[in-house]
Amino acid sequence: MKNKVFITGIAGISAQEPEAVFSGAVTTYHQNIFPALSPDFKEFIPPMALRRMSKAVKMGITAAKTALEDGNVSQPGAIITGTGQGCKQDTEKFLVALLEQEEGLLAPTSFIQSTHNTVGGQIALNIKCHAYNVTYTQNSGSLEAAFIDAQMQFLEQPEIGSVLVGGIDEISEQFTSFLYLDGQLKQEETKNLDLFKKRSSGTITSEGAHFFTLSARQNSDAYAELVDVSVFGANTSEEVVKKILDLLQENSISIEEIDLVILGHNGDNRFDHFYTNLQDGIFNDKPQLAYKHLVGDYNTVSGFSVWLGCQILKNGIVPEICKLNSVPVKGVKKILLYNQYLGENHSIILLSAP
Repeated sequence: MKNKVFITGIAGISAQEPEAVFSGAVTTYHQNIFPALSPDFKEFIPPMALRRMSKAVKMGITAAKTALEDGNVSQPGAIITGTGQGCKQDTEKFLVALLEQEEGLLAPTSFIQSTHNTVGGQIALNIKCHAYNVTYTQNSGSLEAAFIDAQMQFLEQPEIGSVLVGGIDEISEQFTSFLYLDGQLKQEETKNLDLFKKRSSGTITSEGAHFFTLSARQNSDAYAELVDVSVFGANTSEEVVKKILDLLQENSISIEEIDLVILGHNGDNRFDHFYTNLQDGIFNDKPQLAYKHLVGDYNTVSGFSVWLGCQILKNGIVPEICKLNSVPVKGVKKILLYNQYLGENHSIILLSAP
């Protein structure tokens, strides 16, 4: 039996200002690869250390410290991070130097900072946390794997208090552009807000960091209960429907109790059927939201959907710019989040009002 886990602090860095998502005054992009908007990193990281950090590390530390502050936690009992691609900028720097210097003597800094667990380690160093620290790199299921580990931590160590969970991915000049080669990005430049109008293969991409303070103790300031998380493989839309219904049944939740669904639509017509089958099928009478036309698609982008779901549950406001249909929204208590990557890797996250 799972222990109840509550999300008590949240933070997000993405290609949109948080308040803009709800006001509708979002930033528009006309290219397929676009950066996250940078907050004032100097408020969270000493300037001397800041200049040596890649953007993934800067975003990770800033989002982590903001989520801890939001959750009123100074020292988490564990730090669990997820990243699909790790610190690509430092990896790219090291490989470029390797080529330019013809495999000669290289400075080790970029190599040391290129590992996937760099962000988790830097967060621990920054806040002086000596607790359990693990990084998951499971492609598009990286953040979900981190959430699952957090659930197990609470189950095995009820006294743990709080766990910091987050997902981080960054873009880099050359590595990210490789996504054009295998068709993961649209071949034509696409305005982000027109993403769902372009019926073609590929999508758009960006970067971001989203962190969450989790606790086994419910309090009046909690955003949501993290009911369950599932990562699975599926080849057909029918398999996805079965997985969703099975997960709901395992948690004693009926399909009628789901008040809102947040879907990972990314405008790739090769795999859109996984979403449209749900929209026209078991969720046809539910309010449906999308978000990748605002922040792009990347391995841990589901963190944005969790951030969005938490905001909706706490404040009761559903952003118009995210709506996929016109079904009226009434008293949101339970939200289902579904995402898939290239038709192979799928994930479901269930959130409930605390």
